[in-house]
Parts: sequence; structure tokens; C-alpha cells
Amino acid sequence: MKADEIRKMSTEELNKELASLKEELFKLRFRNATNQLENTSQINTVKKDIARVKTVIREQELKAAK
Repeated sequence: MKADEIRKMSTEELNKELASLKEELFKLRFRNATNQLENTSQINTVKKDIARVKTVIREQELKAAK
């Protein structure tokens, strides 16, 4: 997911996306622990997406505070 796409989303959509990404990360970690995950780089990709979403949420909070 690209930052441009994330910035176009509303705060409500971002919160939903964040929740779904966290759930996906949990599932990936679980599959990794049970040795069912073949591509472990998916975990890093999801973590980076979570960080991007949190960054945009924080940017919007700061923008609203001004």
C-alpha cells in the first residue's frame, strides 16, 4: 500500500484499515509460529503498512490541532 493511497482515506477508513492490518499481522505471526508460513517477508510488509497508516493518522491529528 502506498502512502498516497493512505493519505486519501478518511480517519474512519484509516482506523478500519489499521485494525485489519493488525489482525493480518496476528494471523501471519501465528502461521509463522506453526511453520505454515512460506514467505516470511510478508510480516515485514504488513508491519511497514501499519507504520504508514499510523503516520498518516498522526499527521491528520496534528493538522486538526492547528
